[in-house]
Amino acid sequence: MAATGSEEQGGKAYYVTTPIYYVNDAPHLGHAYTTVAGDVLSRWHRQRGEKVWFLTGTDEHGQKIMRTADANGVTPQEWCDKLVEEAWKPLWEHLNIANDDFIRTTEERHTARVQEFVQDLYDKDEIYKGGYEGPYCVGCEEYKLSAELIEDENGVKLCSIHKTPVEILKEENYFFKLSEYGPKLLAHYEANPGFVQPESARNEVVNFVKQGLQDLSISRSTFDWGVPVPWDEKHVIYVWVDALLNYATAVGYGANQEKFDATFPADVHLVGKDILRFHAIIWPAMLMAQGLPVPGRVAANGWLMVGGEKMSKSNLTGIKPQDLTSHFGVDAYRWYFLRAIAFGQDGSFSWEDFSARYTSELANDYGNLASRVAAMVGKYFGGSLPADAAPGDAEQAVRDGLVKAVAEADRKIGEELDFAGGIAAVFDFVKQVNGYLTEQEPWKVAKDDSAEGRARLATILYTASESLRAIAVLLNPVMPETSQKLWDSLGADEALGALAEQRVQDAGTWGLLPAGATVTKGAVLFPRLEEQPA
Repeated sequence: MAATGSEEQGGKAYYVTTPIYYVNDAPHLGHAYTTVAGDVLSRWHRQRGEKVWFLTGTDEHGQKIMRTADANGVTPQEWCDKLVEEAWKPLWEHLNIANDDFIRTTEERHTARVQEFVQDLYDKDEIYKGGYEGPYCVGCEEYKLSAELIEDENGVKLCSIHKTPVEILKEENYFFKLSEYGPKLLAHYEANPGFVQPESARNEVVNFVKQGLQDLSISRSTFDWGVPVPWDEKHVIYVWVDALLNYATAVGYGANQEKFDATFPADVHLVGKDILRFHAIIWPAMLMAQGLPVPGRVAANGWLMVGGEKMSKSNLTGIKPQDLTSHFGVDAYRWYFLRAIAFGQDGSFSWEDFSARYTSELANDYGNLASRVAAMVGKYFGGSLPADAAPGDAEQAVRDGLVKAVAEADRKIGEELDFAGGIAAVFDFVKQVNGYLTEQEPWKVAKDDSAEGRARLATILYTASESLRAIAVLLNPVMPETSQKLWDSLGADEALGALAEQRVQDAGTWGLLPAGATVTKGAVLFPRLEEQPA
């Protein structure tokens, strides 16, 4: 995994996080969806020239991990080490995820700081000892309210998310005074309406808090796989308190104040909607109690659905990302899920939809545009990009279309986290350039050997090539491998420098690709798909 943060720049980093994922099994499409979104957002802001820090990692404590390890005949640490090194990290590398750090909650840099944080809250009288009895979902690692349960045909109470029976637990625990933070949280939501996104998620959180919060059990005493409570080692710290603190410990909390001040808090926490309350209620309340700043926003993505069910390991609907990348390629995989599913909404994965979009938008629209422009520059100008000799109204329309696409993509992806809308803006421009070539018919203009004809042909092919230069920049955060191939085929690396150094907000500046650049027809960006594997 490439670390590409820009530490040399001053000021606070744009700090993006994914959830840290449970390592009770290998990652599936749902995990990869959120992580690719975080990677695209981070790359976009890096390509704005900003200092960026992108964090992901794994959540390795709790009863669920302990039981999984026991079922596999190994210790919890051995199980976590195996899954992280053989499944999680290799997948992120495979998907070209450029995270700056990978935090594991079993690491000393994390566990020691978690104990310090909780000890500080205890010393401030924010934590007290009490008892609790109630239904607990091991899959969620959470006590459930009665309204959050469903019944099977036999009247057994089930978790509504995992569809598995809850356990009635009775423990002596330590509690965080979460109930006292309801008014402060509501005031923060009102003053910062964009703190929770999308709007439906914000409404859910606000309504939940308005009903009144219960104090939070922050320890468990019936098992020992966790971070010990520092003042009472018969207890381990509740796995969610442990997990949430990764966002602070990974950037130097209690260990490197300079790094912490330059990074924390997160600008964006990307989370699944099933863990929204932990991030939008418990996490900011913990930070308020400690006198630390709260995150900029918590953005909840929807669920990927298969057959109407949330894609998950427990529902046996988990699909390995490699099943798709082996057929469609990594860049197409990164593109498809953000293009086809509006971030924040539930979406259904379909092999047929992926195939149709790949063929229509990637192969036919985008890939074919790149191939035929390079071929025509090679055929008619010997591979040397001609000058923009005689631009007219048609060319101005393309330039205007580009300016619009850049502004819309930058706003939607960089600010609104509307990945589908931002990518659509770029592909609308791709369609516009294709339409421009269809209307201008350079293959017919090429038959005119007059000076005017040659000038007209030069203008058409320069306009198309310069458009592709901008498209490569705009799609680089989404599809870095194919964007680099296109950049190289345009001779842009030699003429303009590294693709990663091109600023997305400046991509609409016309005329950057110089005449004389060497344009070559490289490999097809998006090859024709073979038949779907059995």
